[in-house]
Amino acid sequence: MAQIGKAPCDDTLILHGVRPGDSGCPAASKPWVLAAAIVGSSMAFIDGTVVNVALPAIQADLHATAFQAQWVVESYALLLAALLLVGGALGDHYGRRRIFAIGVGIFALSSVGCALAGSVHQLIAARAVQGVGGAMLVPGSLALISASFPEKERGKAIGTWSGFSGITAAVGPVLGGFLVDHFSWTWAFLINVPMALGVLWIVWRHVPESRGASAGGGLDGWGALLATAGLGGIVYAFIEGPTQGWRAPAVLAALAIGVAGSVGFFAAERKVRSPMLPLALLRIGNFSGANLLTLLLYAALGGALYFLPLNLIQVQGYSATVAGAALLPFIFTMFTLSGWAGQLVDRFGPRMPLVVGPSIAAVGFALFALPGVGASYWSGFFPAVVVLGFGMTVTVAPLTTTVMNAVGPDLAGVASGVNNAVSRAAAVLAIAVFGAIMAWAFDAALAGHLRDMGASAQVSAFLEGERSKLAGAAVPPGLDAATAAAVKRAVAESFVAGFRWVMLVGAALAVLSAASAWLTIRGGPAEGSPGKT
Repeated sequence: MAQIGKAPCDDTLILHGVRPGDSGCPAASKPWVLAAAIVGSSMAFIDGTVVNVALPAIQADLHATAFQAQWVVESYALLLAALLLVGGALGDHYGRRRIFAIGVGIFALSSVGCALAGSVHQLIAARAVQGVGGAMLVPGSLALISASFPEKERGKAIGTWSGFSGITAAVGPVLGGFLVDHFSWTWAFLINVPMALGVLWIVWRHVPESRGASAGGGLDGWGALLATAGLGGIVYAFIEGPTQGWRAPAVLAALAIGVAGSVGFFAAERKVRSPMLPLALLRIGNFSGANLLTLLLYAALGGALYFLPLNLIQVQGYSATVAGAALLPFIFTMFTLSGWAGQLVDRFGPRMPLVVGPSIAAVGFALFALPGVGASYWSGFFPAVVVLGFGMTVTVAPLTTTVMNAVGPDLAGVASGVNNAVSRAAAVLAIAVFGAIMAWAFDAALAGHLRDMGASAQVSAFLEGERSKLAGAAVPPGLDAATAAAVKRAVAESFVAGFRWVMLVGAALAVLSAASAWLTIRGGPAEGSPGKT
């Protein structure tokens, strides 16, 4: 659930590589192209939400620590975020149909690898390969629409794709929870295989090949490599720091690689022929402001909501199916009110909704900090889900509009791709950083609870070895029922203490994103709109 609903600029990624008026797709093939794009992107959408719901079962079955469980999510998200723009460029350069099909094939084979994994390390490796496939599949599915539908038909096609994306976002977590509860977490990955086979058949029979306007340009290999090193080094340091120690040579080396890779990325983008991130875009005030807001707000969203299914399943005792359904009000709000939210920039200009939306989201994050152990969903979590969903609804469509309005039509595809990648990179970094915050708060709270209950040295020593599992920590064997219940309660309350810290930090990031919009976003209502004075 690190990414729920659609990321900003998902729809406008379709503009990548578009040549106005160019559509060589036969009319009979267009429904098939749209079906391939919908089912293909649905694989990635479902996978991005299902895995979080399956994590407690994965952690228990593979005897993984909480930090290894983080890598199950991060290895996929890291490579997807770092290679997303390169994946789009590969399609423009070598053929969208070809790269899309290769991405689907890699995604399907790595999904089988995930299901067959006998250890958490094998699963992490398979998820990393899945991220490579996703980076080719996600922009490829959208690029097929741009190549196959002329401008006058593209809006309807985008609307159809977007509507099915909403259905996928709603069904994915619930379906994943049902599979975990009634079968096994492996089915959360195997479900991709029949979908992939169907997509590959459609592509083989009905989808024509196309290339983008930038097909003759170069590929930013150095940018991709340095972006991966920068993100990966920082993520490794924050995930492994709490377990290995912040002064461990591997952690310090990873942090150094992360910083060097990040600096090297911006240096390389100044010189490369076809950069992933044209630095001239950052000199556009509204574009840089919108991306700063995206970085802060999607860090809050991705980092905070990573821990929500763990709380619901491991602490509150909900089934995986119920936990998967917990965010349905969020998704329902976003997809029913997105049309209304899309008009806010015309009525009020970009600044007001981009200040108000994150401010409302901040309240939602803060509300998540209120429920304790044994909280009811309807009184404890539902209000937070609804408020957060409304805040994100007010934000996402105006954010996308602001990004698109900040640049000319020629740069629309690049700008939307950059903003989309920023949102994904923000979630990758935040899950790692929030994990370190959770570990610190959990350890401090658990030590206090054990001290207050007068736990024996043997119990304390056992839990010291289990603390890396967070809420999944086992109760020491041989305890009487009352002591075992007290230890279990201490573990649960310690996780809630960390969860509250995570949500409050998320609220602070949302407030900072609102402040960044107030300081950086300019522009008033559109001419002739009801909000124009």
